[in-house]
Amino acid sequence: MYAVSAKGLTKSYDGKTNALNDLNLDIPQGSVYGFLGPNGAGKTTSVKLFTGLLKPTQGECTVLDLNPVKAPSDVHRLCGVMTESARMYGQLTGTQNLLFFAQTAGLSRDEGNERAAQLLKELDLWDAREKKLSEYSTGMAQRLSLARALINHPQVLFLDEPTSGLDPESAQAVNSMITDLAGSAGTTVFLCTHQLRYAQDICDSYGIVDKGRLIAGGSLEALCSEIGCRIKAAFRLPEGDSLDGFDAADGWWQTELEREDQMPKLLKTVVESGHDVFEARLVKPTLEDIYFEYLKHQEEAQ
Repeated sequence: MYAVSAKGLTKSYDGKTNALNDLNLDIPQGSVYGFLGPNGAGKTTSVKLFTGLLKPTQGECTVLDLNPVKAPSDVHRLCGVMTESARMYGQLTGTQNLLFFAQTAGLSRDEGNERAAQLLKELDLWDAREKKLSEYSTGMAQRLSLARALINHPQVLFLDEPTSGLDPESAQAVNSMITDLAGSAGTTVFLCTHQLRYAQDICDSYGIVDKGRLIAGGSLEALCSEIGCRIKAAFRLPEGDSLDGFDAADGWWQTELEREDQMPKLLKTVVESGHDVFEARLVKPTLEDIYFEYLKHQEEAQ
């Protein structure tokens, strides 16, 4: 059983243009899946379809083998959702908000109190627990929204830009919590983001969506291999020195490698040819490199 699946999932808001077009994917349980794309690519629409907030125009999707159109209550009971548009109650305190949503999720009063206290402490909101939400900063409100999504110990967690508005320390705490959820609790995380460096740190597989279409999917290594991004050998030489056949980039001389185990022989060749090498390093393609390469190919194909 996959945690999240889609077959031909399509959504049009106006009957003419598809905000999401023929999405097909299967996400294993316990994984952290990064759903990547620019604003307007279809990420938030996908989350709303998976959680039953929208009905598909065509195709279908399931969450833990449950159809969110046919069984929305069951899906909500097993899932947590955090989107940029999710709102809580400004006149209630942080604790009161969490207790309210704990009750709607079916937790008893004691369970709700215990879970709310745990999350407020883990997300560094304990000292603000009795403040009204309207008095929270943007970052504090974002963390409380994450606490709301986690209140029912979800088996699948849908996150739409969860670190938006957070300072680096808070963002790191959220990233750590997401990693722990997938590792120890076995929670599946469906993460929508355009923050690629952040996604590379915590995700184990990715989908790249552009203009409503999924254009690529897989692990970092699989995506890299498919699009043809290669590891590079880079050498820093004395000023004025150069290497034939290498490209200059920010004071380094670089060349592509088929495999990283070619590096020792290449370094030996460079040194034996009379060059002083101040530094040598392997430059591996980042998720950002791969992402923009796919978008470039997509644009060229249109």
